[in-house]
Amino acid sequence: MTITMQNYGLTWTDAEGVPRASAVAYDKPSGERQKQALEAAGCTGVELVPVRPGTLPEPPARS
Repeated sequence: MTITMQNYGLTWTDAEGVPRASAVAYDKPSGERQKQALEAAGCTGVELVPVRPGTLPEPPARS
């Protein structure tokens, strides 16, 4: 049986309107906790996105 670990990254827009993306990968429970912390800090559009090993998400497009 093969066990596959899924990594997640976060994308968001900070309180000043600057698009951001995480510089580390998380497992799902850790990513969910970080998402809640970002939302509590006033960030918007916080998304937990699956990433492949060795890659990180791109920040959202600035609107």
